Amino acid sequence: MRRKGTGAVARNSGEDEVRPSSRLPGFHKLTLQQRLEYIAREHGLSPEEIATLHSPGPLPLDTANSMIENAVGTFSLPLGLGLNLQVNGRDYLVPMAVEEPSVVAAVSFAAKIVREAGGFEADSDDSLMVGQVQVTRYGDPTEAMEQILGHREQILALANSFHPSMQRRGGGAKDVEVRVLPAPEGARGEPLLIVHLLVDTQEAMGANLINTMAEGVAPFIEQITHGRVYLRILSNLSDRRLARATCRIPVKALADFDMDGRDIADGIHQASRFAMADPYRAATHNKGVMNGIDAVAIACGQDWRAIEAGAHAYAARSGQYRPLSQWMVEDNTLVGRIELPLALGTVGGPIAIHPGVQLGLKLLRCSGVRELSQVFAAVGLAQNFAALRALGSVGIQQGHMALHARCVAVTAGARGDHVEKVAHLLVKSGTVKVDKAREILATLPPLESFEHGVNDGP
Repeated sequence: MRRKGTGAVARNSGEDEVRPSSRLPGFHKLTLQQRLEYIAREHGLSPEEIATLHSPGPLPLDTANSMIENAVGTFSLPLGLGLNLQVNGRDYLVPMAVEEPSVVAAVSFAAKIVREAGGFEADSDDSLMVGQVQVTRYGDPTEAMEQILGHREQILALANSFHPSMQRRGGGAKDVEVRVLPAPEGARGEPLLIVHLLVDTQEAMGANLINTMAEGVAPFIEQITHGRVYLRILSNLSDRRLARATCRIPVKALADFDMDGRDIADGIHQASRFAMADPYRAATHNKGVMNGIDAVAIACGQDWRAIEAGAHAYAARSGQYRPLSQWMVEDNTLVGRIELPLALGTVGGPIAIHPGVQLGLKLLRCSGVRELSQVFAAVGLAQNFAALRALGSVGIQQGHMALHARCVAVTAGARGDHVEKVAHLLVKSGTVKVDKAREILATLPPLESFEHGVNDGP
């Protein structure tokens, strides 16, 4: 039986490492300084790393200038921590960079409900990516295909010669496939002959090394087919590199909003059915999934555009755009499942040079890219659950307005304890506007000192 990990630490399954718990009751009530002190203490952050969190922009301008063309500065997003997440019996404190006020709160709340029901289960595939080589003017497609597959070993050896260290580590080019696609112009056009180079990128996202390999084997493919190669580049539909997560929540644990748990479970199931049937709904359903995944991706220096492209292409693989997650009720249990491609990396790109990214990965404490993808999948499912729970009961606006009220309170000049007080009174009044917030703020007494520990509160 899995331990729920509600104490100060949660121990890895089959490992000796002791990990700080992601269950931090009252964390949102602490002052910013108290939160930083707690994270520094529990995660062993150095003064320099704390300074990175304190600074308005953790990316030095010189580094930014070396990362992109025409740099003129840096741009910051709020960095928050998704709490309560437990995946495969392990606790994770999830860094999330996002401007939307509801995202971090939604993940933390959903993860708490799932945690109390036993946590998320997740698994993921090896880091197998596809490089594509487009061949034209090849003559007979059957003969061209036979020539390519007949030279499979030479193609793989040539591809691996461009990254021999990757092959020595057990990765590298693993297989060659050939696809013949109908011409988009119809019968009068030349069918498309596409060579797939399957590459195990291990801990890298892999775009650069796959592009190098695809470009490297292109002349040889031209030689053996007597054709002409045009495009040679990776595919962001990384469907050989899937991650999956599931959760099971007793229906009775869903009771809220003065509603029975069965009613809320049925509402979530009906929302899932709606998304399966209608691409208009599926697009918004999946946007909710990606709200969480993108926020973690940005905080951890991942290529979130590639993640988005792959996820949405995978959602349309049947010919109709469908949801990445599904929800159903089985034996008085709400069951959620998600599967999506996740091309992530723990090396390369901005990871080696961006101090904020390095700090985010340190907080997350993943041992490798497969574990990282499992956490991403669980975050996406948690975010989706939080949205559908609201949609299937009281509606999305009630939760959104409560969180939006905090931004309105800050805009009106509220600080410290006053932010939560003003936000609460705004929601209670039914008018979440800056003018109303200023009226409320004027009635409050001066700020008093605030003292809370991390374990205070529910």
